[in-house]
Amino acid sequence: MSFMIERTEDEDGVIGELVGEEFTKFALKKGIDTAYVSYCFVAKDGDKIAGAIQGHAYYKEVHIGDLIVLEEYRKSGVGSMLVGAVEEAFKDDNREQINLTTYGFQALEFYKKLGYEVEYVRKNKDENLTKYFLIKYI
Repeated sequence: MSFMIERTEDEDGVIGELVGEEFTKFALKKGIDTAYVSYCFVAKDGDKIAGAIQGHAYYKEVHIGDLIVLEEYRKSGVGSMLVGAVEEAFKDDNREQINLTTYGFQALEFYKKLGYEVEYVRKNKDENLTKYFLIKYI
């Protein structure tokens, strides 16, 4: 066999679909239900997007991948409402925890105020790039 490795953008989603199918087949073969779900919530101010949160739920956990609040809406409660929407959506979905990562320059204190606990810290020479792994049991 001869293999060639190439970088791809997967614009049509074929690779992502293949990965998802194989991921699920492997887990089922091991007796595990992936219970995989993607999610995205958007906060709007009229027709304008104020913020968004997206991620995935799989196995017994929910992962917050990205949370962004536009600068003009920060400190308005939009971020808390978006995180709350995720928590509400999965509270009765047989999930045990919500996890996420944030860097030192981002939103560590914000997540702590919402009840997330630091589970692990991966230090970096630049404290702004120290990575925090957080968890909240639901």
